[in-house]
Formats: sequence, structure tokens, C-alpha cells
Amino acid sequence: MSNAGVPAQDRFAWFTDMVARDLVPVTVSSPEAADFRAEAAVLDLGPVRVSAHCHPPVRSRRPSALTRRSDPEQYQLALVGGRNPMWISQHGNDSGPVSGELVLWDTSRPFEAGTRYEDGTSQALILHIPRTALPVNADKTDRLLARQISARRGTGAILARFLTSLGDHAAECGPEELERLGGIARDLAAVCLAESADAAREVDATTRSRALLEQVKVFVEHNLDHPDLGPEMIAGRHHVSVRSLHVLFQGEEETVSRLIRRRRLERCRADLARPELAEHSIRSIAARWGFASAAVFSRAFREAYGLTPREHRRQSAHGAACANPQENLRSAQTRADGSLLTWLGG
Repeated sequence: MSNAGVPAQDRFAWFTDMVARDLVPVTVSSPEAADFRAEAAVLDLGPVRVSAHCHPPVRSRRPSALTRRSDPEQYQLALVGGRNPMWISQHGNDSGPVSGELVLWDTSRPFEAGTRYEDGTSQALILHIPRTALPVNADKTDRLLARQISARRGTGAILARFLTSLGDHAAECGPEELERLGGIARDLAAVCLAESADAAREVDATTRSRALLEQVKVFVEHNLDHPDLGPEMIAGRHHVSVRSLHVLFQGEEETVSRLIRRRRLERCRADLARPELAEHSIRSIAARWGFASAAVFSRAFREAYGLTPREHRRQSAHGAACANPQENLRSAQTRADGSLLTWLGG
């Protein structure tokens, strides 16, 4: 959603209506209300929703009267972009400037929030969680309201990475897959908030297992180039037994070892198609992504893609040479424009 096509004098009203509909009714003011340019996107994930917002500086208030009149009964957990800090005050807490971190608020309580007027465009990615879907004692959750939660370490970092990746892949997913992604987002948020509130024991074993599975997948992604990456290393780093790790993957379409091999092959395949790496040998690219044996890599690559690494590199080079320059330009511009939901990952 964008108000770019709305007359300048109506853009701020468009924004306040959008906030009331997709977040929660508030009173809003801004020094740029005369010509207020804003964008938003909403993704329905079944048990939760995710919304992304980009707008000039604002100050908002949700007084008790609005809370009584309209309440979606949600916790809203925001990942705030790093360019323009926001702040929020609720339940006697004050977040201070939040930049590149998570912050939580409760739609059932009054609050005040805003961004610094001098710092330009504000960006936030917000996870909407029904209060009944969060398996953490409300009193303990209330301690986290309007307090910064780290998005740079632990489960908070896993959740932030998961949310910012949705813009890349959600359009490819059907309803059932979106529902599953919503469950993952809810579970990661539950574990993140429970750990921050010192209430980890309140989260059931199934939720913890699903969150751990996502942590393992992120760990794999960040360590594909490590020659020792395998079940033993992963289990040791996550303080579980190898058997428990294999049990964790029983409901998945592939084992942890197959996940590692597939993602390594995909990285190799992408690198072999990159013109700037044409001078790098196939052996060195394979070794970069954890394949110690060139023969093993070549055999695995052919099994996965139906051609040898050399044939794939040759086809990719030929395709790049024959591509239409105008089409290449359009593709580059599309990639540069990006997705509204990937603002915070750039």
C-alpha cells in the first residue's frame, strides 16, 4: 500500500486510516502532515500477521478512551530500522531510542510513541501476536513492555532474521506454507520473549523444539563454509545430543546432513554462475563451501542438477553473454527496488 497516488492534502488522513485499520487506532501528529508520503505492506500468516511500515517522523498516542473503544487484543513486537530510532512509553516503562532492536507493546494498554523529527524516514517491521497465542504469563510479559529486546543475539537475532527474510520468499508460498511460517514466527517470538522475561520454563516443549529447529537452520546457513559442519558439531554447539538433533528433524523433508549438502551445493552452483568468479577454479569454489574432495563434489553436483559443474559454468557464461542488455537492466532495477518487507535486512 502506498499513498503516492493520493492528493497531497489527503495523504496524512490516508496514513492515519491505515494505521487504525492495520495496527491499532491512535491519535497521530507529524511536522510533515501537509505532504505525508508513506508505504505499508501486510502479510497474513494465519496465527499471526506481519506488517511493514515506512513513513516520515510521527508522534502517536493511544489514550484509555481509544483502548476501550477498539482493541484487537494483541502484543505487537516491532523490529525497528536502524536509520531513525523510535521510542515508546507504556505501563510505566520508557524504551528510549530504539534502533536495530526489538520493542514490544500491548494494544490493550494506553501508550505514547514516536520517532525523532530531525532524522527522516522511519521504518519498522511489526509482528502482530494475539494475546491468547503467547504462552507466557501476562505479568511477566508486562515487564517487557516498552523495553528494548536484543535483535543481535540469541533467539531475538533468529526471529529478526526470519522476519526480514519473509519478503524474499512469502510470495512463493501457498496458504498451508504461510500458515506454517506463521507458526514458526509465533514460536520464535514466544521463546524470545520468555527468555527475556526469565520465563523460559513456561514455554512448552513443542514450541521450544520448533524454535530450536529454526536456530539450527540459521546456524547451518552461517557455517556452510566450515569444514567440520555436521551433526556432531551442530549438536555440541546447541547443547543437545546427536540423537536429539536427528529427532528434531524427523518432521522435516530432509535430514540435517541432507540440508547441509543441499545448501552447500546451492552456494557452489550460484558461485559457478557468477562472472566475477570465472577465474576461480571449480575445486576452490567447492572447497570454499566445505567440499574437501573435488570428486565427491562433482558427483554430488551431477546427481542434484543433472550436469557437471563445468557444464553448468559453461552454460551460465553462455547465457550471460547472450542475454538482452535491456532485460538485464530491468532485472537489476527490480532487484534494487527490493521488497517492502526486506527494508530492515538491507
